[in-house]
Amino acid sequence: MTKPVFIHLAVRSSYSLLESMITPSDLAKWCKQHSMPAMAVTDRNCLFGALELSLKLTDYGVQPIMACCFDVTDGSPKAEPFRLTAYAQNEAGYKRLMFLSSRAYLEADDGVPRLHKKYLLEETEGLILLTGGSEGEIARHILKGRMADARTEMATLAAAFPGRCYVEITRHGTQDEIKSEQGLVELAYELGLPIVATHDARFMKPEDITAHDAMMCIANGQYLGQDDRKRVEPDQYLKSPEEMSALFEDLPEAIANTFEIAMRCSVRAETRKPILPNFSKEGRSEAEELAFQAREGLEQRLAEADRLYADREKYFERLEYELGIIARMGFPGYFLIVSDFIKWAKANGIPVGPGRGSGAGSLVAWVLSITDLDPLRFDLLFERFLNPERVSMPDFDVDFCQERRGEVIRYVREKYGADSVAMIITFGTLQAKAVVRDVGRVMQMPYGQVDRLAKLIPFNPAKPPTLDEAIAAEPKFDEEIAADPRVGELIDTARALEGMYRNAGTHAAGVVIADRPLVELVPLYNDPRTDLPATQFNMKYAEMAGLVKFDFLGLKTLTVIDRALNFIRREGGDVGPAWRSMDDPATYELMASGETLGVFQLEGAGMRDTLRRVRPNNIEDLIAIISLYRPGPMENIPVYVQGKEDPASVRYQHPDLKPVLEATYGVPVYQEQVMRMAQEIAGYSLGEADLLRRAMGKKKLEEMIAQRKRFVEGAAANKGMKEALANEIFDTMEKFAGYGFNKSHAAAYALIGYHTAFLKCHYPKEFIAASMSLDIGNTDKLAAFFQEAKRLRIRVLAPAINSSQPDFDVNEEGIVYALGAIKGVGIEAMKHVVAVRNEGGLFKDLYDFAERVDPKHVNKKALESLAKSGALDGLESNRSRVLTAVPLLAQYCASQAEDRQGGQGGLFGEAEPALRPDFPPAKPWTAQQKLDEEFKSIGFYFSGHPLDDVLTAIDRDRVTLAMEIHERAADGKPLEMIGIVRARNDKPSKNGGKFAFLTISDPTGELEMMVFNEGLQQYGDLLQPGKAVALTVTAKLNGEELRLNLDRAIELEAARLSKPAGSLLVRLGPDANPADLAGVVRRLEQLPDGDRGVIFVELILEDGRIVTMKLPQTYTIGLRAQRALKEVPGVEKVDLRQAA
Repeated sequence: MTKPVFIHLAVRSSYSLLESMITPSDLAKWCKQHSMPAMAVTDRNCLFGALELSLKLTDYGVQPIMACCFDVTDGSPKAEPFRLTAYAQNEAGYKRLMFLSSRAYLEADDGVPRLHKKYLLEETEGLILLTGGSEGEIARHILKGRMADARTEMATLAAAFPGRCYVEITRHGTQDEIKSEQGLVELAYELGLPIVATHDARFMKPEDITAHDAMMCIANGQYLGQDDRKRVEPDQYLKSPEEMSALFEDLPEAIANTFEIAMRCSVRAETRKPILPNFSKEGRSEAEELAFQAREGLEQRLAEADRLYADREKYFERLEYELGIIARMGFPGYFLIVSDFIKWAKANGIPVGPGRGSGAGSLVAWVLSITDLDPLRFDLLFERFLNPERVSMPDFDVDFCQERRGEVIRYVREKYGADSVAMIITFGTLQAKAVVRDVGRVMQMPYGQVDRLAKLIPFNPAKPPTLDEAIAAEPKFDEEIAADPRVGELIDTARALEGMYRNAGTHAAGVVIADRPLVELVPLYNDPRTDLPATQFNMKYAEMAGLVKFDFLGLKTLTVIDRALNFIRREGGDVGPAWRSMDDPATYELMASGETLGVFQLEGAGMRDTLRRVRPNNIEDLIAIISLYRPGPMENIPVYVQGKEDPASVRYQHPDLKPVLEATYGVPVYQEQVMRMAQEIAGYSLGEADLLRRAMGKKKLEEMIAQRKRFVEGAAANKGMKEALANEIFDTMEKFAGYGFNKSHAAAYALIGYHTAFLKCHYPKEFIAASMSLDIGNTDKLAAFFQEAKRLRIRVLAPAINSSQPDFDVNEEGIVYALGAIKGVGIEAMKHVVAVRNEGGLFKDLYDFAERVDPKHVNKKALESLAKSGALDGLESNRSRVLTAVPLLAQYCASQAEDRQGGQGGLFGEAEPALRPDFPPAKPWTAQQKLDEEFKSIGFYFSGHPLDDVLTAIDRDRVTLAMEIHERAADGKPLEMIGIVRARNDKPSKNGGKFAFLTISDPTGELEMMVFNEGLQQYGDLLQPGKAVALTVTAKLNGEELRLNLDRAIELEAARLSKPAGSLLVRLGPDANPADLAGVVRRLEQLPDGDRGVIFVELILEDGRIVTMKLPQTYTIGLRAQRALKEVPGVEKVDLRQAA
């Protein structure tokens, strides 16, 4: 008798996140090796891998069975889910399976997918059901001795799935299986239901159990040493058909029924051609509609243009050429859909980018308002975007205002139906550095040891190295393994888990739009962090399933531009024609100066240096700079600069290359130029030239040999060119094709760069305010913009509760600092405060403020931050007193809110006078205390800096300030600096010592530098937060990266950095008294001997007059005296005056 054939029906793949180590590729190969004709993967609640598994199994000649294992509930929130598994027999069954999986996710309010039993039972046609083995509801009844309930449940399932319900038996060795099996078999026989054997495989080989245990600990936050940790059985590896037959030797029908189920399932997930909503209108086909809108759009663009960059005929010829290709390739609908949502966005005042990527090369895109660049002006190529020689979907990446991007997606959902629009799922993986840390943690190895191992793996977000690559490149791994055997275990386990899917999320920008409910095409997923469903297939497989991706990107800079323009319009301004023509000389002068902080694509230190060297004076220069400033092409910047300065020095390999390369002074900068070179020299069509460019980029030897032959022959036929010169030109093209930039993308981003530079040049106040607004939560950026405003002599008004807005604003005086930017308050709370102010008028005093605001928004922490920042100065100028009174103020605010809520008031509804608390007196802060508290609440020194006075005393030729560091770093010489130590972060070094990252603040900004072990030993006691220091540092500038290393440190007072001083001016504040003057004299008398000079003291009288008095004798003066006197109560300012 022939042994029955066993088919696995319960394998979980790595798409059951952190539950299985079996990858689709490994599974397909295993099936081939073991001659298994079919395979069912039953991932938990999901069909994440359905299409990938279907394709990979099919490639190996294995029949995929579409299935899913569900956590099923009866709807009770406390009920523990039980397992049921459904298998698709046909197309209807697969669609139902997608629906069920989608329901499990979309109705998971807590983020945990579960399927309500009613969905499973209400429509079962095309589905086969397995009862869940020992984890099913029937087995649970049996284990609790409720045989009647078990019988009822089995009968219910059998009735819902007539002739398609199988009683599942598993033998992994658990007690629940052993205790429930007999009852399950007996009930199956009693009710005439077939039994089937399954094996819940989670890993490939028996020895993988160790890595799988570690994976489950990573998933559940447990340790391998825990007795009560979650685990699977060692037996749950992928058993061979022979092993399974032996395991169920006593139940041969259970084995035979696996094959029967496989025979009954004849559907698989399939690939489809692109599916899009139909966009035909008024009886016109999509192609006719596209042509109608495009021709109308071109007439409008040409009518609005300040000038044309070619004859009108050229525009219309190009339009008809592109329309023909788009129609032949079947993409009119795609262009119409993109154009529709962009036009809607623009009509609703939502900023849209001028273009992105190769799409800016399409004239059709320009006339449909998809892009805002005339491709004929910049010689952009349509074939770089849509190549008639290579059929692939067009792909417009569209930038929207970051804050309003969601509105455009909502419009699309309303237009095409909410169930026809979704985001795209993404899967995070266990990468080398992270998996080493994770495995080390679950093994409970010392943190320092694991941290040291992880740091041996290079950090490269663009192309993270694999663990094996990192080990091969770093000999210290072998040393660590030799020193501790557990390191070898960690590495082996980490290697086994590397690349496994860790979590699911959603693509940042990708949205799919279909002509029908998406659940008919793909299963759906719900990311609890978003309000949109997502496809369960990742981008690659979603597109293979027929879905078309549209990229809705959020670009912060568009919001900055929009806000700045709104500020300008509010003040009656207008950007003028130079905004569109991109030829404003003053804007290019700003770029050439390198003062481009905040300017899109141009604000990095290395880029600013490049701008100074190139000195752009037109838009083509700007496009070239954006393209050249990257690794590789960067080496051609000097050649470009030389050609720009002396065009006569430019040499071309052939005269006919001059029109192609003249704009970039003989340097092939763009991919489009490589295409033009092939067209001009060898007679390629632009479509063929794009294929050549791609081939050069991929560097496939056989293809390159064929292309070189084609090029040489074409050059000979087209130009009569000798083979040697043709090969020389081909070599040049090959070199630059590898890192040539897409000019369409560079031109679009150059336009945004120009606009931001234009705003900074002509409307710096509005531009900086808008920029700060978009970085309201980024203290480092706010500090940089604050310094930039100071450099440009733009006043930044301190936050004030009666005049500031929640966000940054401008007025005739300058930039108004945002209340929402104060640490610890929150912008929503400040929106509430401003709304209260707008409704009831300005706050009169602290009591009035506390009586009107809601303590839910303005709590004790918020009050403290407002006080420290000075935002309450208009209500009480003594910040120390306000901070001392905060507990009373918070209580008073809360009691007033309770009275309002309780409706307590007078006879006619007016509030009765409240008993206002007395705020205790408090001595005003010193100038230093005031600055320190501002720093805590704002994130940087605002009204001044502790070293402001020092700047007037030091020799500025010797000292480098933070704002000057990038310019002076290029010399490579040691630099002298001054600063306050803001922070220090000590770390252990590989050799057992220490190093530290030190943050230093001076009046122009902050810098981070590294202090090595020797420096820490020598200067560690001095380099403490709050200390004023003078430093000698070594600076290195590598591209955009600035590295500072500390060489020497000394107390600022002891440093001899000042010019010879003749006198010292001490100003006492308006609250000072005679005792404060006596304090000044006492402090002067305590100073050690040094250079002596005259002391002048300024007093502010009650009537506002200033009286200056000279102390009768001389005292020690200099930096030490200046620093010491600033700490004396009542002193407002200390100035060193140079000797005559």
